[in-house]
Amino acid sequence: MADHPLRYEVNCSILFTELPLLERPAAVRAAGFGAVEFWWPFPAAVPSDREAEDFVRAVTDAGVRLVGLNFFAGDMAGGDRGLVSWPDRSAEFRDNIEATVGIGERLGCRAFNALYGNRVDGADPAAQDALATENLALAGRAAARIGGTVLVEPVSGAPRYPLLTAADAVGVIDRAERETGVGNLGFLCDLYHLATNGDDLDQVTATYGDRVAHVQIADAPGRNEPGTGTLDLARHLAALAAAGYDGWVGLEYKPSGASVDSFAWLPRERRA
Repeated sequence: MADHPLRYEVNCSILFTELPLLERPAAVRAAGFGAVEFWWPFPAAVPSDREAEDFVRAVTDAGVRLVGLNFFAGDMAGGDRGLVSWPDRSAEFRDNIEATVGIGERLGCRAFNALYGNRVDGADPAAQDALATENLALAGRAAARIGGTVLVEPVSGAPRYPLLTAADAVGVIDRAERETGVGNLGFLCDLYHLATNGDDLDQVTATYGDRVAHVQIADAPGRNEPGTGTLDLARHLAALAAAGYDGWVGLEYKPSGASVDSFAWLPRERRA
């Protein structure tokens, strides 16, 4: 991939899954990277003290930095995609806010992904969106205490998830800021999800490049490592950098083989 100034980090919830979760940060470090991100790493919205301590210790002992953490999103393997707009589980999301931001504070993480949630049978979509605005504001205010940002992400492969494009995500962010005054919500630009949903990546960068608060990549189709699909990821990352993005690029792909072998596209000197 061509040169650009952005730094790479590894999503330990989709890579190194051949290892127990708490062993993955050390494996990332051994592969030459200095930073990681995770989906919510616990089975419930509020982890036990022991679970939280073990997670913090695993990241710290590995010598990597946590740069991204998802709020609890329900049963991801079962199809859930967040609780932000889910009326029956809104209380769980609110309970999870302090747990998530608290772990972020301990580990120096300042980016928190709030998956919006699927449309739910029996719930008015407008009411779900109003609830999401309230919950994003609550999360934003909590994250603001530590200088953090709450991320809003379009997602593919989830038929009832309503945020598909960059415009969808930015619209949610703008509504929350307009109605609640919370100004630390940011657009999570996942190039794989956007391309899979048919968004024009060049147009996304041209229109929303200055709104991007975090970036994730996988090649498309397939969601595997760069070079396995048709996306010109190097060009798109260079365009994002030219538009002003200077943060991390999360490697959020399914390795086509062993995780450690899926980094061959990235010279070791570009990983640190």
